[in-house]
Amino acid sequence: MRILVLCFLAAGAIGGAFCPMAHAQALAPIPAFPLETAGPVIQAHVETEKPFTVAGERGVVVGQQDGGFEAWVLPVKLLSHLTIEAGIEGYTVPIDLNRQAAAIEVRPDRTVITYTHIGFTVRQIVFSPNAATPGTGPVVLFEFDCLHPTDFTFRFTPELKWMWPERNEGVPGAEWVAAGGYYVLHADYPDLAGAVTIPGAQPGILAPYQERPQVHPVELKLHIDPARDHGKLYPLLMAVGTTPATATSAALGATLAQLNGSIAAGYKAHAESYKKLLANSVSIETPDKALNEAFEWAVVSIEQLRAKALPNNETALVAGYYASADSARPGFGWFFGRDSLFTLYAINGYGDFALSKAELEFLIRRQRADGKMMHEYSQTAAAIDWQAFPYMYASADATPLFLLAAADYVKASGDVAFLTEHREAIEKAWAFETTHDTDGDGIYDNSQGTGWVESWPGGQPHQEVYLALLDQQASGAMAEIEDLLQSADKAAAARRRAESTAKTIEAEYYDKEKSCYAFSRNADGTLDRATTVYPALAWWTGKSILVHGDECLRQFAGHALATDWGLRDVSTEEQFYDGMSYHQGSVWPLFTGWAALAEYRGGQPLAGYQLLMENANLTRAQDLGAVTELLSGDVFVPFGRSTSHQLWSSAMVITPALRGLFGIEVDAQKKTITVNPRLPAGWEHAEVVDLPLLTGTGMVNFVRKDGVLEVKLTTSGDEKWTLRSDLPGARSGLKLAEWEKAAKIPAHGGLSIPLPALEVDGYAKPYDKSAIPAATWPMKETLPGDRSSRVRVLHEEQGDKALTLTFEGKAGSTGLVTLFRNARIEPQVRLVDGKNRNIEKPEASISYRDCDANPYECKTLPLLVDFPPGEGWKTITVTLTW
Repeated sequence: MRILVLCFLAAGAIGGAFCPMAHAQALAPIPAFPLETAGPVIQAHVETEKPFTVAGERGVVVGQQDGGFEAWVLPVKLLSHLTIEAGIEGYTVPIDLNRQAAAIEVRPDRTVITYTHIGFTVRQIVFSPNAATPGTGPVVLFEFDCLHPTDFTFRFTPELKWMWPERNEGVPGAEWVAAGGYYVLHADYPDLAGAVTIPGAQPGILAPYQERPQVHPVELKLHIDPARDHGKLYPLLMAVGTTPATATSAALGATLAQLNGSIAAGYKAHAESYKKLLANSVSIETPDKALNEAFEWAVVSIEQLRAKALPNNETALVAGYYASADSARPGFGWFFGRDSLFTLYAINGYGDFALSKAELEFLIRRQRADGKMMHEYSQTAAAIDWQAFPYMYASADATPLFLLAAADYVKASGDVAFLTEHREAIEKAWAFETTHDTDGDGIYDNSQGTGWVESWPGGQPHQEVYLALLDQQASGAMAEIEDLLQSADKAAAARRRAESTAKTIEAEYYDKEKSCYAFSRNADGTLDRATTVYPALAWWTGKSILVHGDECLRQFAGHALATDWGLRDVSTEEQFYDGMSYHQGSVWPLFTGWAALAEYRGGQPLAGYQLLMENANLTRAQDLGAVTELLSGDVFVPFGRSTSHQLWSSAMVITPALRGLFGIEVDAQKKTITVNPRLPAGWEHAEVVDLPLLTGTGMVNFVRKDGVLEVKLTTSGDEKWTLRSDLPGARSGLKLAEWEKAAKIPAHGGLSIPLPALEVDGYAKPYDKSAIPAATWPMKETLPGDRSSRVRVLHEEQGDKALTLTFEGKAGSTGLVTLFRNARIEPQVRLVDGKNRNIEKPEASISYRDCDANPYECKTLPLLVDFPPGEGWKTITVTLTW
């Protein structure tokens, strides 16, 4: 039953109860203070149904761009459905402020939603500091610019719910503490309560005890006088108490007062933390501004998904956030094993080794006794019997991913002591993986939990190729770990297992009919031959072990798996494909990242760049600054239940960019940086800045010059690093004196990588034949509701005085790619498979019309590809010779 709150009723009162406080502390608006202007920013018109997320370690605001939101002081949902109504003095029409939301500005440290009306402008400024006052989380500030005195009514639903699955205690009661000027939200027990107010606000309806039971909105009424309130910020103050001592009305009032007095200083420290993050993280500087910004936002997005884990205040990564509606789980706001482990490759790449180590140790502390690694852990797991629920060890893949991520962390950071300290946990995970093979083929299988899919036509798979490929690569990672631990016999055994597993995958999974690899293997040895994205995992840690991987790469780039906004997991040619299905046809940026890295490492940089940019373009598609979880496989729109600020989705901008596009791998033990760059032909210059090294940072500079790509390394530390490349013809010993003189920076290593005589730049574009010159025709933006229509490059192959390109496009369309000449050549078109060709209208042609009279005059040439009429998608293979 609900505990009655004993309050005094004024004699003859017809309003609600109030409880005086003996030592009330005055709450007040605060003077406006400067907001940070450095760093990336996204400014846009409001789209009311799109979400926004402002997250920090202690709290999160999740809402829609109309300004409505729910607020969490983690792990408690304090309030939801916040709306605002305005009434201008002398203007009798009530104004729904949320319908007046006009603009949104997103920065690393805050999100601002601006409401406009002829009578006022209101700015809603939201930030969520990590170093928050204990018991508080996000801060929402309101700045009012009114022409006339105006009354604002803030309405919200009191929630006071623990994050699921901790038990909750019914509907909270709202009590107005008149002496302090705030609401206390009471639960049924004395160890949970919340407080909400805006300084200077008055309560709305307070039904007296005598009135019949009914539901009224909880309201805060605020009067703004333009003369008095100009230059002030009115904070929505929120606090939660989770112990009998902190949940009293007096304690909550004190917490609100402390928060009220610390907002300006708290914001300053919060903004500085993001400046420091970006200053200390890798950044990329390329001619593609959208990619540069998407990379920077991805770093910020990952940082925002740190959260504190109870009861020991550990910091770890949650999988993502989205509005919880009537539930008590904000999207994937739990700590996830495999989500964070895939993300650690990005974190190791941009250099936050402290976060990477903390995440690995967080997972180690929750390792099962038999060695299996954790999958999901609620933010309230420590308060309940979490292992009575089926989630903590539900997946099989977290165990091999843990070994892979641990090896990657140590290789990038040089922290071999981590291996020594956690040797027992690492070898227990390895033992678990290698002893759970139920069919005797020597490969870890799905008997220990889900591999990837959680549902599948015909039942759960016995052994997915996804899990088999992770097992094979984890074996190689374990060999590297044991080498560093100086266990030669164990390293040799792990290496033999990696080699054996690779051969078994080839023998068991290759499908000659589909020229790629089956989705899964059944217990009886038969195959589920569905065409999927999952073979892309073969390239995750480096060179693929798949003998027949080239056709898989072609399929990843083709229309049956690829869309203009990313990769489906299942081909549209499968009978059970459904673009609305979570596991049988939707587009995941995660898959797009896997495949982008595979294309780059498989020697298909044009396809890799297409996929990388599809992920980068999602930075502005939904939750501004973050990348969503999944989208339709048929039209460009995120799922309604897509977690809009998703951890590993943002990571899949960083990892394919650093390790695919730039081809960078840092080996701290060997003090070697490998660069296998696959830059678009149109990029004359690019840089990777602040690459984390042992005692400093490095900058890798890329310049195209006289038919070669010059790569230079500068470092700020004391160690001598070696720059190397696996690309054909790459040589060290580049003369750096001229570059050093111009850049005024001493270089410590250089490479010269020969460029092919003829290259293709970036995307294939649609072409309007009326456009002159052809190369200026812009790429068509993908709009909500669009279906895939872009021309794509499926395959490229450099030969002796030849370049062969395979294109795919819609029937009747025309595509354009730009050719770059790195030598004095005059390429000619030769079509492969000349049957049914109209000689007078070839399907591909090079235009020299912009080269004046001299065909060698221009460095770039447009190649036009005309797809034949008909229905559906068409493929054209073109060989350019010289």
